[in-house]
Amino acid sequence: MSKQTDTTKDTAPGPQDGPAPGDAAAPTLEVSRRRLLGTVGAAGAAGLVLGGAGGALGATAARGDAPEPLTALGSTEVPFRAAGGKHQAGITTPLQARGHLAAFDLAPGAGRKEAAALLRRWSRTAQELMAGRAPADDTAVARDAGPSSLTVTFGLGHSFFDRTGLAARRPAQLDPLPDFSADALDPRRSNGDLWLQIGADDALVAFHALRALQKEAADTARLRWQMNGFNRTPGATAHPMTARNLMGQIDGTNNPKPSDPDFDRRIFVGPKTPQEWMRGGSYAVVRRIRMLLDDWEKRSRTEQERVIGRRKDDGAPLTGGTETTPMKLDATGPDGLPVIPANAHARIAAPEANQGAAMLRRPFSFHDGFRDDGAPDAGLLFICWQADPLRAFTQIQRKLDRGDALSPFLRHEASGLYAVPPAPSPGDYVAQPLLEG
Repeated sequence: MSKQTDTTKDTAPGPQDGPAPGDAAAPTLEVSRRRLLGTVGAAGAAGLVLGGAGGALGATAARGDAPEPLTALGSTEVPFRAAGGKHQAGITTPLQARGHLAAFDLAPGAGRKEAAALLRRWSRTAQELMAGRAPADDTAVARDAGPSSLTVTFGLGHSFFDRTGLAARRPAQLDPLPDFSADALDPRRSNGDLWLQIGADDALVAFHALRALQKEAADTARLRWQMNGFNRTPGATAHPMTARNLMGQIDGTNNPKPSDPDFDRRIFVGPKTPQEWMRGGSYAVVRRIRMLLDDWEKRSRTEQERVIGRRKDDGAPLTGGTETTPMKLDATGPDGLPVIPANAHARIAAPEANQGAAMLRRPFSFHDGFRDDGAPDAGLLFICWQADPLRAFTQIQRKLDRGDALSPFLRHEASGLYAVPPAPSPGDYVAQPLLEG
């Protein structure tokens, strides 16, 4: 990976920003790079230059006297210590195009000392990779690429504290999640001592980070499970917009925003927690949710919109307005029934229907081929962030479990809950105050 100096601030996921057109022109090309980027966008231009359809143009560029700069998509760098150095990256970072989730278990005989050494190695490597620098024994998978908004986020599972002799310092917020009626959980793809979230706007950059970190686990930790996800590539739409899920629904409209006065209180652990090492951290709930797309796609658009409570084309509530217009939960139609049905997903999950409970959703979609019956094995790698899972995810999920119209179309197949410590101080590693305190 080549070192780039451009940086971007961490901001809440929501409407995705497209890449800015490149400023550098290539005078040897009949069609300049600036004009190409301005016409089709950075991602499209890269495809034309490097793909088979643009072979002649690509050959001309390859013979140029000077290398062309990376587009904004490749040069964007997310700081290892996000949000003023308090929080790990990958929480409020805008959604990336590619993602990998992985959980590891400490190997037999590995304990607190070995876990500390591993997290030290991982923290050092993640910081280098996110800055666009390759490790010493680089595989060259991401050679020539910039940071591409790479983020690596580390979490600790419930079992980590038993394995390291730190059970007395385990937060109560890591108590196991309750069972829900829609659960069909596979224990082999759930939980784990250590959790990694990797995101990037380039698939090779994301894989490169996953491979580098997996290799560094060496004999200290063994892979428990790993999942791959994707989102729309920034710049693929004509204007920035909230992402869609595989049901075709706009997903993430009511996400809390850093500009909200209570954002930090809802998402990050406050200074009064008795677990000092978690101050400024957050808790991640991870769920692999398979969507029954064959059943869903048999429903008419009107039926689908009533299940969700929002219009499919623009995400506006059924009571009217735009995507960001507040829902009128008390509005009724000519028949006297609520315009937004009582069991609509958006109604049941709304903060105002859950005593203000809210969580920051930051998911990836997944598609792992097709099942034996021909149905797609596809859905959502649901990831949500909150200061207290019991008061956020668990409270909302319990209510959804009792009557959400969307539930018949979903299967929760894997689950995990992880404590995500704050970003380490310069020169330190993730969770160092816990492991060396």
